[in-house]
Formats: sequence, C-alpha cells, structure tokens
Amino acid sequence: MADERPKQSHDELNSSESSNTNGNSLSEPVAVQSKTDINSSARSLRYQRRDPKTIERCNLLNVSKLIIKEVIDSSLSHGRMLDDNHVPLQQFFIVLEHVLRHGLKPKKSLLRDRRDFWCVLETVEKLIPEASEITTSVREMPNLKTPLGKARAWLRLSLMQKSLADYLKELCERRDQVLSEFYEPGAMMLEDEGMVFTGLLVGLNVIDCNMCIKEEDLDQPMGVIDFSLYLNNRINDDLSPDSESAETKNKMATILDQKNYLEELNRHLNATVTNLQQKLESVQTTNTLLKEDLAIAKNTALDLQAENDSLKMNQGCIVDDTKKQLETALKNEEAAKQDIETERETYKTSREGLDNMYTDLKKKLDEETHVRLDVEKELELQIGMKQEMEMALRILEKDIHEKQDTMISLRQQLEDIKGINLEMYKKLQACEGSLKHKSELVNKLEEKTNQLVATLKDMEKRTALETDLKIEKEWRGTLQKSLEEEREKVSAVQTDLQKYKHLEKDYAKLEHRHQEIQKTCEEQERTLAELGSHLSESKLRVEDMREAQQVNKEAQWQSDKDATHCKGCTKEFSISRRRHHCRNCGDIFCNECSDNKMPLPSSAKPVRVCDNCHTVLLQRYSATGN
Repeated sequence: MADERPKQSHDELNSSESSNTNGNSLSEPVAVQSKTDINSSARSLRYQRRDPKTIERCNLLNVSKLIIKEVIDSSLSHGRMLDDNHVPLQQFFIVLEHVLRHGLKPKKSLLRDRRDFWCVLETVEKLIPEASEITTSVREMPNLKTPLGKARAWLRLSLMQKSLADYLKELCERRDQVLSEFYEPGAMMLEDEGMVFTGLLVGLNVIDCNMCIKEEDLDQPMGVIDFSLYLNNRINDDLSPDSESAETKNKMATILDQKNYLEELNRHLNATVTNLQQKLESVQTTNTLLKEDLAIAKNTALDLQAENDSLKMNQGCIVDDTKKQLETALKNEEAAKQDIETERETYKTSREGLDNMYTDLKKKLDEETHVRLDVEKELELQIGMKQEMEMALRILEKDIHEKQDTMISLRQQLEDIKGINLEMYKKLQACEGSLKHKSELVNKLEEKTNQLVATLKDMEKRTALETDLKIEKEWRGTLQKSLEEEREKVSAVQTDLQKYKHLEKDYAKLEHRHQEIQKTCEEQERTLAELGSHLSESKLRVEDMREAQQVNKEAQWQSDKDATHCKGCTKEFSISRRRHHCRNCGDIFCNECSDNKMPLPSSAKPVRVCDNCHTVLLQRYSATGN
C-alpha cells in the first residue's frame, strides 16, 4: 500500500497536467481519459489503413535521420577524421544499403533471386561523367568479387570524395527515366522520401572520412541495424527535463554547421568567379590584339589590291602599244611587198628589227603575266588569312558569349546562395524566437506545477493522507541518515587521503634512505667477496699443506716381500709383470697401474705415481692454479 499511493499521486499529477494543457479543469478526469482512448483508437485505425511500404519508408527515413545526426555529432564532438572502426559510420552504411535495396526488383538466377543495387550505381557515370573514375577504380579492384562488395566500395569512395549526396540526388531527379526499370512501385528511391534522404546526405559533406577499402572484406552479407544506441539516447532525452532545449541546441548546431558549409561554398564560388574574370580579361586583351592584326591585314590587302589595279592598267597600255606597233609593222610589210624587188635588203633589215621587237614584247608579256600570277596568289593568300581571322573572331565571340553565360549563371548561383544565407538567418531568428517562446512556456509550466503542488497539498490535507506523508517523512529521514553516513564516509576517506599523502612522503624518504643503504651494502658485499676469494685461496693452500703433511706421515714404503699382487688391478706379480713403487703413497703397483709421472714436493723431477694419486694430485694442482 505504501508503494501504491505515491504512484497514484504521480498519476494524478500527470493527468492534471494534461488536463490543464488541453484547457480542461481538474474536475474532469473521465472526459480526458475518454479523449485519449479515442485518439489512440484513431491512431491505430490510421496505422492499420496505411500501406506497409509507406511504413517501411517512414521507418527508414526516421532511422537515417537519427544515424546521420549521430555521425555528424560524433565527428564534431571528437574533432577527428572518421575511419572504418567508427560504429555510427558502419551503421550509416548498413542503413544506406537498406534504403537502396528497398523495393528493388530481384534478378532471377539458378539458385535464388538476387537483389543487387550495383547496376543502379553503374548508371551514375552515364548521368555524371565525374563518377566514371570511381566506377573504373572499383571494377579494377581484385579483392572485390561480388556486386555487393563493388557497390559498398563505390559508396565509400563517393562519401570520401563528398559527392554521395550529389550522385543520389541526380538519380532521384531522373527516377522516372532511370530508376523505374530497377525498382518496383512504392520503393523509397521512387518516392518523396528518397529526395528527403538525399537532402539529409548533404549534411555529411561536413565530415572527413578515411577508409581502407583494399584491406576490408566488403563481400560479407548485409548487416543488421543496431537500434539500441539510438533508442537509449531517445529514452534518456525524453526522460530528461531539458530535452526540448537539447533538441533545439542540436538543431542550432546543425544549422550553424550548414551555414559554415554554405559560407565555404560561397568562398569557393567567389574564387572561381575571380579566376573567370581574370580569364575574361586575358581573352579581351587577346581579342584586341587580334582586331589590330586584322586591321593591319585589311590595310595590306587594300594596298595589294591597288597595286594589282595599277599593274592591270599598265598591262593594258603595253598591249595597246604592241597592237599599234604590229599594225605599223604590217603596213610597212605591205609596202615592202610592193617594193620587194627594189628594196629587198631594206626589207630584210626591217624584218629582223620587227622580229627582235616582237621577241622583246613577248618576253615583257611573259614577265607581266608571271607578275600578275604572283599578285593573284598573294591575293588568294590574303583572302584566306582574312577568312581565318574572321573564323577566329567568331570563335572568340562564341567563347566570350559562353563565358558571359557562365558569369551570369555564377551570379545567379551567388544570388541563390545569398538567398539561402538569408533563409538560414531567418531560420536562426525563428529558432531563437521559438527558444524564447519555449523558455516562457517552461516558466509557465513551472508556475502551473507549483500551483498544482499547492492544490495537491490542500487535497492531501483534505483527504487526510497522513500515512503517506509519514512514510515519505520516514523515507526522507532514512535518506538524510544515509546522506550523513555518506558524508562521514567521505570525510573519513579525505582524512585517509591526507594520511596516505604523509605516508607517501615518508615512503619517499625511506626509499631514498634504502637506496643509500643498498649502495653501501653493495660496496660491503664487494669487499666481502674479495676477502672471501682471498680466504678461499688461503684455505686451499692450508689444505694442500695439510694433505701433503698427511701423505708424508701416512706414506710408508712397502717392502717387495709383502706385495704379491698389484694393489690397483689385483693381478699377481711375475717375471713379466714387475713391481713398481708409487713415490707418493709408497704402495706397490704393476706397470699399467703406475704408468704416470707427476712432480712431488720431495723431488724436483716428475716421478712415478699410481692412478689414484695421479687423479688426486691433478685435482689439487688445478685447484691451486685457479
């Protein structure tokens, strides 16, 4: 009962708030409940009447909004370049695959129907020639074996080049011509949701991506969308009291990012306009130079034409003179025929003179004809040059007109961008106004909640809910006690921390002292090691001396009569196996068991020694040598 009553009061609070916001009084909870039931039933009917494809489109659009927002927020908050391991970016590519596969017509194969959207992406290079570089590079990759892997590589490359939104927008704008043969009716790419989705992709031009496509396995089956990341964030936003302000802040941040992107675009367009203006000025200068050259060529052509006319006049005069001379010559010839018998000699002389004159005139005519042909050739060349200059002028005029058109289009784009900037500024002002309005609403709601708390207190007093108050007081008392205990614990921890700090200082001092003591210990150990080595040498010498004394004491020269067998191999002595004394121990051995010679303190030269004494003496000498 104690747990149920606070829940009832909380429910009454919620119902009273909803009734106040709808304009109803506190005394009508039944009517509010009936209205909510009617609204929920109407929503369920609408949901049932809707087409499942429209529901899928709406779900995909909402999920894409959440994921694109998450990608942009994460890139702006971290301030770094996104790579393959970034989880929101992986989820974005999964959602993008779902969008492109929604309503895709299946391709029939031997085993099963395949739904590949690589054929859709291949059509982009026909619409936009710049996309041919991406498609050719994807086709040449040896590690991509399936169409799905090629499509994924194409999407990643276009996102890295910040042209994914432009390519998909071009496809959606020409959906009736291009996409209708690949998608079924009701697909997301054929509806308005596709245009909205391409508009959302424009925001991804703000981020920078760096993905290694060659090392990644892109031929895997399609992944699953992880809704837990976004649903948790959504629930936390709904539970927090400042959810609306956070949403408005996020909207403001996205608007500012879009504004910065548009400003960068505006700067880029201004730079292109200045470059085009410089090119136009250079073209104008070249145009003026060509006009001057054309004027000079026209003047030369006029001079040549005048010279040609003068040459034609001179040629006509020469021809008239030759005709007159020929007529006179014919008259003279007729007179000569009449007087041929009397004046033959004079006739011959005159005939020779006429022949000479005729040959001279013929030579002059040939020269004049050659000059005329040369002048005509020069005229033809000048006319060809004139035609070429006119063609060049026309081409230059066309270039100037085209550049003027581009200038006009760029100015229109600048005006559009200015309009977009104004719209963004207006949106910012509207958002600020909405923020102010929402803050006022929050203040009003706080006042209403205060009033509701007062009314609830009055209702509690009237309805005598003293038990709940006692329970709450006890609960508050326990909480206060727990708070005091926690404070005491915190104070104890702080004192422990201070003690630990003092202990750290003492530990540092002790450690320094320990290092000094360790250094002294190391020096003493070195001295002890040196002393130990000297002591061990002296001990060995003493032991050698003792052993030598013992050997000298114990060594007794055995008589030949007592020894019948060898003490080493226990073989019997004979004429062939003779007796030999060991000069160290004094025992008798055969030649095989005493075939060793070693120097002894008693003799300067090496003498015969048995095998046992030989090994003992060798060990002693090696120890003394070391």
